[in-house]
Amino acid sequence: MTQATKPSIATEILDYVFQYRRLIPGADADCGGNTPCAECMAPQQAKLEKFIQAGEPIHFVLPAFPAKSPNIHKVLGELPDLAERLALEFLQSFCDHLGHYYAPGARVTVCSDGHTFADVVGVSDEAATRYRDELERVVDTLGADAIGFYSLQDAFDSTDYPAVRRTLLEKYAESLEDLRGRAAGDEGLKVMFNGMHRFMFEDQIAVRQDASRNRVREDAKVLAWQVIRHSNAWSRLVADEFPDALRLSIHPQHPHSEKIGLHLMRTGNPWLTPWHGVALEVADGMLLTKRSHAEELNASLVWRNDRPSHFVAPHLTVQQVMA
Repeated sequence: MTQATKPSIATEILDYVFQYRRLIPGADADCGGNTPCAECMAPQQAKLEKFIQAGEPIHFVLPAFPAKSPNIHKVLGELPDLAERLALEFLQSFCDHLGHYYAPGARVTVCSDGHTFADVVGVSDEAATRYRDELERVVDTLGADAIGFYSLQDAFDSTDYPAVRRTLLEKYAESLEDLRGRAAGDEGLKVMFNGMHRFMFEDQIAVRQDASRNRVREDAKVLAWQVIRHSNAWSRLVADEFPDALRLSIHPQHPHSEKIGLHLMRTGNPWLTPWHGVALEVADGMLLTKRSHAEELNASLVWRNDRPSHFVAPHLTVQQVMA
């Protein structure tokens, strides 16, 4: 390969990163998988080139790892388990592998957003804090030095979470009326709402067993808009704090989005995350699923360090589970 035809470092990096893209279902197949088009790369190219020209590690930010879902049909408890550990190991390996293409490597700042909308999703601030503390312990035990954390506490230097949430919304949130109005012409926002509504309905139906499904479904719509509003406000704060960083997301994205949706673990559900699921080890690998699904498959629960960790189903394959 001649120098003229050799891919640029930025192109090699994006080719690697886009292997793990989490795309909106039904997105243009020509822009999926390992063959992203020039329009896919354009939003990331300039930021990448800036790091490369400066000889600095590429910086990614990822709003993620908020807290475990309160839905016991999805998760094993309120603390991180093997699902989070595997996702964090992936992020460290992701950065290690980028060092193959670009010697200074990469780093990821996990912008843990549990306190941002804890009150909306039915998780206590104390539970969100315990979850974040355990995440940091896991990163320490892994020696994952490419991963750092940033949270609402760091942004406002306060643990008065009700007060800092109000400040966050006052400074960075749009009104619910404006947010809903935008959805009419924004396909990505509509997809986000539908995914969030499904999550909120699943979680609320599990904890509000005295309410009708129709009532919970309607209430979940209100909560879904609130979560998106809070999440968007947090995203704007993160963008202000880290303006040069490349923006990762755990939500599926359009191929040409400025955000890169990222799969943290193999799963058959494009919306599922480690904090809404469990790790399931089968005969030929590991994947992410819901606790109820693992139990339906007659998987066995594994305990580690006196806590439930994950499920095993050595009688099944990944293909069988994801079929």
